[in-house]
Amino acid sequence: MAEKVLHTAMCDIFGIRYPIMLAGMGGASTPELAAAVSNAGGLGVLGAAACAPEQLREWIKRTRSLTDQPFGVDTLLPSAVPSSGSAQKFKAELPQAHVDFARDFKRRHDLPPIDPARAPSRGLAFSRDFFAHQIEVVLDERVPVYVAGLGDPGFMIPEAHKRGMKVMAIAGAVKHARRFVESGVDVVVAQGTDGGGHNSRVGTMVLVPQVVDAVRPTPVLAAGGIADGRGLVAALALGAIGVWVGTPFLATPESGIEDFQKAAIVAAGSEDTVVSRTLTGKPARAIKNKWAEEFEASGLKALPMPFQALIAMPIMEAARQAGRKDIVPGFAGQSIGMITRVRPAREIVEEMVAEAIEILAASMPRTVSFSK
Repeated sequence: MAEKVLHTAMCDIFGIRYPIMLAGMGGASTPELAAAVSNAGGLGVLGAAACAPEQLREWIKRTRSLTDQPFGVDTLLPSAVPSSGSAQKFKAELPQAHVDFARDFKRRHDLPPIDPARAPSRGLAFSRDFFAHQIEVVLDERVPVYVAGLGDPGFMIPEAHKRGMKVMAIAGAVKHARRFVESGVDVVVAQGTDGGGHNSRVGTMVLVPQVVDAVRPTPVLAAGGIADGRGLVAALALGAIGVWVGTPFLATPESGIEDFQKAAIVAAGSEDTVVSRTLTGKPARAIKNKWAEEFEASGLKALPMPFQALIAMPIMEAARQAGRKDIVPGFAGQSIGMITRVRPAREIVEEMVAEAIEILAASMPRTVSFSK
């Protein structure tokens, strides 16, 4: 008996088998995970926000060595960051009260010094120049798909299209989606507040249909709280052509996060996350942790990007190296309540597709095409 295949317009746009895209999660969506999702029939995306340009080029080459299928790269393009500057320069501008809080937090929780050999991204300075150098690598390598996890990629779209690339942007509000379409993106990702990492103030079920209506005929992917075939079917019913999925792929052998963080995801429930600016300076959903809790209680205000990260990330790195899941369990969305074990990325893709086909075959056979 031939295998059933779920097919939507997303499959045609990207040249993939299934309408499932891996979210480009920093620290987790490594070449191994991206390649695993692409090899399973979805579209793997590298979470390259914290990759120095030379590391990003190496990641792209490594991904190509692991898969012959299309894949993408996700970086950040926030506009409200310095145009240039070093990490040393930015650190010199940090308020003393924030520096003192981080020092005292590290002392109270007995965190060890960071081992530089285990912190390859330490010392990066997030500036417009840094992000521009990343884009140069993406364009030079002709990556099939580029995704702006934050910000407007309009400045690089004409050159990307000349090189045969597709460009996407993640929107947490209708006004942002409209702006991205005016800039020429090929696909918009509408990500609701249910999702992990940087997200929206609006729920996925409400945001997606509004974005679909606002940017039609530009295609839309749904993101935020989608973890199985039921979520995929719901996204299609809301007018999306596929899904952008992150949190379920955190708990995979291929994910780049630590084993103790994977265990924290399996153990957590949907009420165990919090949206906070205390990690990056922008609202981001993560598993509840002592850093966010104590920073919020201190009365200090989170600094804008990239300055808050210069306060928080050394603490997070020290906690990661020490295996402190109470301090750095990691970014995750509310779908963690549906994750009960660590399993391979291929299994997640295949089970999501099989469940979606079963639902569609029983209740909405004309919504998408599937063959037997």
